[in-house]
Amino acid sequence: MTSLLGRDRSDRIYRRVLTGFALILPALILIILGVLFFNALPALKRFGPSFLWTSTWDPVAEVYGAAPMIFGTLASSLLALLIAVPLALSVAIFLTEFSPRWLRRPVAFLAAIPSVVYGMWGIFVLIPFLRSYIVPPLKALFGWTPFLQGVFYGNSLLAGGVILAIMVVPYIAAVSREVLLAVPTSQREAALAMGATRWEAVRSAVLPYGRAGLIGAVILGLGRALGETMAVTMVIGNRHDISLSMLQPAYTMAAAIANEFSEATTATYQSALMEVGLVLFVLTVTVNAIARILIWRVARGAAVGSSAL
Repeated sequence: MTSLLGRDRSDRIYRRVLTGFALILPALILIILGVLFFNALPALKRFGPSFLWTSTWDPVAEVYGAAPMIFGTLASSLLALLIAVPLALSVAIFLTEFSPRWLRRPVAFLAAIPSVVYGMWGIFVLIPFLRSYIVPPLKALFGWTPFLQGVFYGNSLLAGGVILAIMVVPYIAAVSREVLLAVPTSQREAALAMGATRWEAVRSAVLPYGRAGLIGAVILGLGRALGETMAVTMVIGNRHDISLSMLQPAYTMAAAIANEFSEATTATYQSALMEVGLVLFVLTVTVNAIARILIWRVARGAAVGSSAL
């Protein structure tokens, strides 16, 4: 009996310790949010909501508006998703449904490459490749559209979007793979029993069942793209301007903080950058929370689990 009581006491202590550790993460998020809000408060009071849709960024006159940064962040991330999602989903479907067993390995190892290495590769390989082989035929075919106007010098929204696409493919593919593995085998067997081919079973049974999780994987990739800093900073051009053309330089919120925070010599300048960080933080946390909820809806109760979830 004494042994059982001691074991029960140990279980309670262990549970409370784990609960305390689990509460540290949301507490840390709230602390970060509080610090950002407190430091951004002077800019919030001075510029109000117009900070989000005005374009002037003048440290000399101390007038700040983050619209070009927000536009550049969203545009580069959405461009990255347009490129990455078809490739990542194709990889995930192949690995789970068609590949030989020895090839079914996670693809997230590419995520271990430092972003600065991606940036260097973008400068010395990607930009010359785009300049010589991709942009000329694109301009010849679609140069009449506003999305391919102007001269392409290299550092641009297009280069930033492509480098982001390469970086988020492993994330989307790895999570999508786990979502597809979480689909019950009975879904596949029922479709095959009705006479469907392997591809028809995937299209009619597996993908609809895991739709919410796949959307969550895509949104998770979007969250990863929104917060990327170094690689994008090195290739996007860092020009505080809004242009519909993918060939022109752009700016992102993360790049602005990385480039300008050490140069912010006034309290208003620092507060404006803190407000940019606050906007980025809220946007990224919201996107990641939505992605996790969607993935959990598919994966809960499944026998297959993964750290990617």
